[in-house]
Amino acid sequence: MKILVPVDFSELSEKALEVANTLAELMDGKITPFHSHIPIAELDEPYALGMSSSTFQDFDAIEKSLRERLLKISKSKIKDELMEDPMISVGNPAQSIIDASNDFDYIIMSTHGRTGFSRFLLGSVAEKVLRLAHTPVLVVEDESNVERFKKILVTTDFSDNATVAFPYAKAIAEAADAEIVLIHILSFAQFDKDEQDLSLTSLREKRIKLVEKEHFHKFGDKVSSKVIVSADSPHEAIYKYVKDNSFNLIVMSTVGRTGINYMMMGSTTANVVRHVKTAVLSVNPKMDN
Repeated sequence: MKILVPVDFSELSEKALEVANTLAELMDGKITPFHSHIPIAELDEPYALGMSSSTFQDFDAIEKSLRERLLKISKSKIKDELMEDPMISVGNPAQSIIDASNDFDYIIMSTHGRTGFSRFLLGSVAEKVLRLAHTPVLVVEDESNVERFKKILVTTDFSDNATVAFPYAKAIAEAADAEIVLIHILSFAQFDKDEQDLSLTSLREKRIKLVEKEHFHKFGDKVSSKVIVSADSPHEAIYKYVKDNSFNLIVMSTVGRTGINYMMMGSTTANVVRHVKTAVLSVNPKMDN
């Protein structure tokens, strides 16, 4: 298993290295630290006003310095036997990560990093990577407590897209001997008043039990399923559930069933990532296309 970890040298990106080390240990993986450098010469002219041509330094020297720094910080967080040679890229950080990730099984990154025009703006970078990368993206916050992924939350809207995330949840759960909780949000915020029939709850509960049996039966008593009925939006309902029930990882598809009758998991996933402190693994169902 090959893991790509974007690093902008902030403390939050160091957290991503720590989580990568944990996952690589569990999954017999290898970790490649990655940094994307934006040359001053490629920035908008106002940033370069008053700078002499000597400011535009030798890119080879910059790359060597960045590689040495990336190697030093990575060695402090990753076991030697788990680490591959660091990668340095020049250009737009989000696009560089997406391009590089085609050769990897996972991307692990933080949602926010160092600010300033010469650093990753990881808030926007993370969201672009979530939307466009064909590789599953594990997003961590500084307060994310992954431990060894002992308790995993998996969401479903009963669409085929949602099931694409299941194999990743199962692989990690099997390696970690983890507990899995499968949930579906029945959000009446998505229904007109005349459609808010509580009998839907019973139908959804039967359906989620079928999903549990079909996809997670081998986990036996380590898997459970639940329909959460809420007047909130799906992401708000997930946020509240996670706040009241501790998890080490949330696994979600980035795209789900559309329409008012089901979770719209595209927007749901992005909003969950923005608001929860728990690590979130998002899987793009179009990644094999």
